[in-house]
Amino acid sequence: MSVASPASSAARLLADLAAVVGPEGLIHHHDELIVYECDGYVIEKSVPDVVVFPTTTEQVARVVRLCNQHDVPFVPRGAGTSLAGGTLAVGGGVMICLTRMDKIVEINLPDRTAVVEPGLVNVRLTRALAGTGFHYAPDPSSQGACTIGGNVATNSGGPHTLKYGVTVNHVLGVELVLPDGSIVEVGGKVEDPPGYDLIGLVVGNEGTFGIVTKITVGLTRDPESGRTLLGVFDSVDAATQTVSDIIANGIVPAALEMLDTLMIQAVEQAFRFGFPTDAGAVLIIEVDGLEAGMDEQAEAIRKLVLKNGGTVPKAIPWRTRKEPDYVAIWKSRKSAFGAIGRLSPSYCTQDGVVPRTKLPHILREITRIGAKYQIRIGNVFHAGDGNIHPILLFDERDEEEVARVILASHEILEECVNCGGSVTGEHGIGVEKISFMPKLFGPDDLSAMVAIRSAFNPEGRCSPEKMIPGGGGCLERRSPGRHASA
Repeated sequence: MSVASPASSAARLLADLAAVVGPEGLIHHHDELIVYECDGYVIEKSVPDVVVFPTTTEQVARVVRLCNQHDVPFVPRGAGTSLAGGTLAVGGGVMICLTRMDKIVEINLPDRTAVVEPGLVNVRLTRALAGTGFHYAPDPSSQGACTIGGNVATNSGGPHTLKYGVTVNHVLGVELVLPDGSIVEVGGKVEDPPGYDLIGLVVGNEGTFGIVTKITVGLTRDPESGRTLLGVFDSVDAATQTVSDIIANGIVPAALEMLDTLMIQAVEQAFRFGFPTDAGAVLIIEVDGLEAGMDEQAEAIRKLVLKNGGTVPKAIPWRTRKEPDYVAIWKSRKSAFGAIGRLSPSYCTQDGVVPRTKLPHILREITRIGAKYQIRIGNVFHAGDGNIHPILLFDERDEEEVARVILASHEILEECVNCGGSVTGEHGIGVEKISFMPKLFGPDDLSAMVAIRSAFNPEGRCSPEKMIPGGGGCLERRSPGRHASA
């Protein structure tokens, strides 16, 4: 019997995939595939061989079984807002794009739950719940574009997770297509089910355990009222000291965000909120809860800002999150990354974490590293939990500048580790930070991670070369990715 040529094998795979999702449910021409060569991490790129767009769990499972049958790697993708290369199709293969699985399956207010498909854009659930008295608390800054399936993959945070918790604190259950094509349910509609905490294991797995096709989330009652304050400072040091003082005084804000001078200027130019462009830093500080006590908390925060040499030019009282000033200030903060397009053709956003008391140190180090590598760096981040987001500005067409950005990024993350922190708070490891895993975990820890991944993904075809060095030793890289300038 003759051995089939690669071309004939590819043709058979395409025909088999088209039989599952329909001819309109896949793309395979290079000029179409180039759109999917990277996600929000633009420095490394790899073009998939085919992209499929399933619309049901069963279609996802059938596609996965076909990938196993044809011995090709596969990777799930949502909106592609990942900032660590989490959806990169390393070595090509099949990309399973979940954007057409975007329904709200159920909203159950008595039980305070909702069931959604993975391709649902985060903000759509927020809008669907408006006026019900409940909301879905995790609100990544990219919530106007990112999907809840992607949030589950990386355990996303957001401005309001300081008080309310990250994605894993709000996911009750998932439907999961395992890498062998079987369909399982993990968790359910009740909190704290008996047995092992598999939800805690699955959320944040970055697509290495399989493909999530439904998510059951818990809903949070809307606060009765709140206060949102803008604190303005001459220096980053004064702002970060205020962050520590607020937490040390027993106040747990709903949100505590910081922007430095470069980001203030970019955001103000784009949105004209009224940020003082000559400020060294601003804090957006929000408290919420029962109306009784709100004024006292806001006043306590104002005094701490003044104590550290700052001013409070805006203090927004609100009963709902629809007041114009409230909407404007959070639109400005959550659109900060988009405003960077006014400053640079490309940027790389890091995601380190340090203890809050180390914020002044790490921001001084970021300034030093930017000067060392001649890279402009802006900062906008979740100051309340020490999750920094230095934004390195560059032109991806300049190969030498790309190399400097990579060196600067690595040096920033190294310093986060030296401070007793981590290299990611919510963006994940992806392909970008694999080399840092041995700096954070010992050989026994990494071996345990490989064993867990292998229990879900024994052949290593699902999201190869992600999170664990060498893809957990499960699969050789089929072909290297390329850097942005290649």
